[in-house]
Amino acid sequence: MKTIFYLLFKQKVVIFDINLTNLSKILGLNSHNVHNDSFDEEGNNLELFFNTIDFKHFATVVLPIATPKPYTYHIPNELIEKVQFGVRVEVQFGAGRDLYSGLVIEVTDKKPEHDTKPVLQVIDNEPIITEKQLQFWQWLASYYACTLGEVMNAALPTNMKLTSETRIVLNPEHDQDFSHLDDKEYLVAEALTIQNELTIKDIQKILNQKTVYPIVNRLLMHGVLELKEELMQKYKPKMVAYIRLKEPYASDTEGYALAAAFDLVKKSDKQTNVLLSYAQLVRQQKLIKCSDIYEKAKVDISVLRALEKKGIFEIFEQEASRIAGYDDELSDAQTVTEQQARAIAEIAESFKDKNVTLLHGVTGSGKTRVYLELINDAVLRGEQVLYLLPEIALSNQIIRRLQKFFGDNISVYHSRLNGHERVELWQQTIAGKPVILGVRSSLFLPFKNLKYIIVDEEHDPSFKQHDPNPRYNARDAAIYLANLYGAKVLLGTATPSVESYANAKMKKYGLVEMPVRVGNIEMPEIMIVDSREEMKKRTMHGNFTSRLVEELKAALARGEQAILFQNRRGYAPTMECPTCNWTSECKNCDVTLTYHKFSNSLNCHYCGYHAKIPKECPACGSKTLTIKGFGTERIEDELKILLPDAKIGRMDLDTSRSKTAHANIINDFEEKRIEILIGTQMVTKGLDFENVGLVGILSADNLLRFPDFRATERAFQLMLQVSGRAGRRHKRGRVIIQTFNVKHPILKDIIDNNYLDFFNRELLERKTFFYPPYFRLIAVSLKHKKPEVLKDASRIFTKIVKEKLGSRVSGPAVPQVERVNTYYILDYLIKIEKDLKTIALVKDIIAYATNEMQHTEGYSNVRVSVDVDPY
Repeated sequence: MKTIFYLLFKQKVVIFDINLTNLSKILGLNSHNVHNDSFDEEGNNLELFFNTIDFKHFATVVLPIATPKPYTYHIPNELIEKVQFGVRVEVQFGAGRDLYSGLVIEVTDKKPEHDTKPVLQVIDNEPIITEKQLQFWQWLASYYACTLGEVMNAALPTNMKLTSETRIVLNPEHDQDFSHLDDKEYLVAEALTIQNELTIKDIQKILNQKTVYPIVNRLLMHGVLELKEELMQKYKPKMVAYIRLKEPYASDTEGYALAAAFDLVKKSDKQTNVLLSYAQLVRQQKLIKCSDIYEKAKVDISVLRALEKKGIFEIFEQEASRIAGYDDELSDAQTVTEQQARAIAEIAESFKDKNVTLLHGVTGSGKTRVYLELINDAVLRGEQVLYLLPEIALSNQIIRRLQKFFGDNISVYHSRLNGHERVELWQQTIAGKPVILGVRSSLFLPFKNLKYIIVDEEHDPSFKQHDPNPRYNARDAAIYLANLYGAKVLLGTATPSVESYANAKMKKYGLVEMPVRVGNIEMPEIMIVDSREEMKKRTMHGNFTSRLVEELKAALARGEQAILFQNRRGYAPTMECPTCNWTSECKNCDVTLTYHKFSNSLNCHYCGYHAKIPKECPACGSKTLTIKGFGTERIEDELKILLPDAKIGRMDLDTSRSKTAHANIINDFEEKRIEILIGTQMVTKGLDFENVGLVGILSADNLLRFPDFRATERAFQLMLQVSGRAGRRHKRGRVIIQTFNVKHPILKDIIDNNYLDFFNRELLERKTFFYPPYFRLIAVSLKHKKPEVLKDASRIFTKIVKEKLGSRVSGPAVPQVERVNTYYILDYLIKIEKDLKTIALVKDIIAYATNEMQHTEGYSNVRVSVDVDPY
């Protein structure tokens, strides 16, 4: 051994820094067998060519980066017993010597053709993924045309993807008691009390060792550390305002003190009415909500505050469920309606010979109650259920409902959990947590005994991941995942996607219908209002028709709430100069900047660029600048003028940026602190409000004009879904749709709640123009900062794909927004017959064309994104 190292030193074969002690460990030798004259004077900093040693054990490792295939490392003798499938290992990758936590997917004795680097350290004692998970990842990478590393990067919680540049801070919730830590852990924790943050490289220097991931991982698991980018505020519970009597009135059993209280308020009819209402309600229920008093006594908060000042009442807050109404009652009583019982039986029958069943139930039909029954059966059998929702917004309501049934048996997984919480939930899942409720990323959790996957609002486009890779559809991926486990999938919605309903009609899926609302409440009355006609008559109030204004006033007079839907945020989408036609445009994207009145700025909704409002036209100097169009912010402003006494709230991306803003807005609306809620698509997402009597859709035309073959489908779904928020409890609701095109056929389908006519018409168009469900689609985008480079590169790509695929390829085409975030774009759309071999061949051709183009001089930086089953 002494001679080998000496020759390597003289030949200057260097690839890896190592000292004498670590060399002994890696080679599995005793330190006295390795002599100091093989090294420099200090016994370190010489590098060895490890592959001169005949290693016999190797690990195939996936790294959380876009490498074409997993990388193979050799396993030093001392780590052989620790390295196994599913554990993370610390490895070096790339010329920059960056360290990564990779995932072992295979241990083999087959030596690869390339030179191997060593596994430096093993991070986990037990596997953190399962064999089925790996199969799922491999399918995602293959089907959605990306790399396994990109899937791993999307799948693992951030705390499990340590790299050299990871920034670490102390967990602000930790009590900073470090007495239980070992010496090295203590050094890291102590350093963080002095410095605000450290990188992995900083910790390597502090400990004077190269392999620190196991130490960092232990500190993360102890809750001492957090990754800086993952520090997120936890959800705050919903707080509900309650009212109760103060002393001496609270303990007055004879009624003398209360009589005195009536004397104190006898000059105020409203205050007297509150006392009477309270006296009646307290006989029926222990805790009295302020909202119950508002409704019964017909007063607002100011009256209760006045009584509070007089020392009669006190107002206090208490954590409460976000769920109210008939679902709570049904849950408590463990009863189901006749329709729900029939649906449960039909689903069970369908699952006997179908792996997927579509539950088509109108809004308010009680689909959630059906889900609960299905989940409960699985929990009693010791099985696992994944309940998928399109957005975290919905989980604020649903999680409370499920917790009433399942308590600690349910956990929720979403992007706003901090890193430590995500790792903990990951571990709970692999240990067999019965019920997981989550958004699309919860598909990546390591299930142990999965029985059912419920995909609620299966039609929702939020189930599709658009960027970055993998660009997967969670609904479709859930079906493949369920197949791996032998599980069943229930797709639920009031407005099925065309593909899902077509599969049901072709008997590929089972189909269960729930056509009636709970309590036989009628579907809302839908009225179409002609905005063009009202503009001619000059009866418009800004962007409101006179009919909508009248209905809003009437709803408020009845004590009802209203929702207004406008699918565009901001104040106005365009600012322009009427003199020279200049428009405010983004410097990074080919779009106009949206005017936001609240921040008094012009913002780009594509790249985030913002600019100040110009004092004059930059082109001609005119002092007159005008705005065109309207968004939710402008609607809010106009409504405050039309209805100055109304309590108005707005729910869009601008008002929901903070961690709890969305939940707070929903809370305020449920508690009637908001009477009219203005919102974008967020208000259509299956939310359940009991007091909404009116829904207004302000611009149906914007939904129908979108340049997308799914535009009609999306418009139908959005308008029917938001309409379904009205009249869900006690009486029929009303919906007003403002439009300039009252004769559009989709409007009649919405009025009649006629999904079948819409579906048949849409299916005929899809078949005529070769769209899903008859054909599969793959969208390809080429991107580069220089339009001339992009154009030249596209010629190479186009030549190859069109030679191989012919008329299946449309493009290259300039998209509606030609440049986004400084990158110019050219789009291709490939329509493919529904044959698995053909689809696989097309992906190979795209990969080949991409490789040829990027290996042509000058075009290596052209970005290519492949989106299988786009839109």
